[in-house]
Amino acid sequence: MKSPALPVIFLVALLVAGCGPSEPVAHASASAPAKHEHKAPHGGTAVELGEEAFHLELVAEEPGRLSAYVLDGEMENFIRIAAPTFEIVATVGGQKQPLVFRALASTATGETVGQTSHFSAQADWLRTTPSFDAVLTSLEVRGRTFAGVPFNFSKGNDK
Repeated sequence: MKSPALPVIFLVALLVAGCGPSEPVAHASASAPAKHEHKAPHGGTAVELGEEAFHLELVAEEPGRLSAYVLDGEMENFIRIAAPTFEIVATVGGQKQPLVFRALASTATGETVGQTSHFSAQADWLRTTPSFDAVLTSLEVRGRTFAGVPFNFSKGNDK
């Protein structure tokens, strides 16, 4: 009579033989965790909306003018939105200064007012103020409203 243990021993031997030496596993340094960063496509200031749900990129164009681009969470794709305008309130020299960004149309991209990712604002004080603290008052992107978002222009708020 055959021993029932013999097939079990054979099966275990096959399983163990199939488990050869594994490749060494690289471990991340506990002292320097990798930082998740985004690169603004126009070299501007990244403003994170909703824990990386979306971003605004603010770019100083000609003196006195800022452009704003609505981007996805990784800052790789432009997101067209319906808003004709949105506002940020900057603090400059202790004074509140509203900046109204207006939607821009582009024949090159097919974007129209009411379906664009590109906005522009103009103010004389921007000519002499390279950095300021501000708050995005309210902006709706794909059904989500982002309001009261603080940031610094030139540094951003992307942690």
